[in-house]
Amino acid sequence: MTKAAVVILAGTESHADHGRLANGLEAAKEFAETDGDELEVIFDGAGTQWIPELEDKDSDYHELYQVVKADSSACDYCSDAFGVTDAVADSGIQLVGDHDGHPSIRSLVDDDYEIITF
Repeated sequence: MTKAAVVILAGTESHADHGRLANGLEAAKEFAETDGDELEVIFDGAGTQWIPELEDKDSDYHELYQVVKADSSACDYCSDAFGVTDAVADSGIQLVGDHDGHPSIRSLVDDDYEIITF
């Protein structure tokens, strides 16, 4: 059994950002589809901007996102900072702010999660 936390930090501005998102979602999908693995996907920083785009059925990454959506959360502070709090709330993705408004990476490490950032 593997415990993985995939943290999406890439914004939406560049071709490289799109690549990092795609690779992050693809890695998360592999964990999601492996019996016994535990997965957390966290959209943090500029990565929170992806949620409204991924909710769009016309997005190139919508289907991939759907595979990991149930295992996903978003930074409360960063969602506000990047102006996507309402879109995140509308998506059903949980806003997490258990460490000064941000997700606690330490608690994931303490729970033996491998942290993978994209």
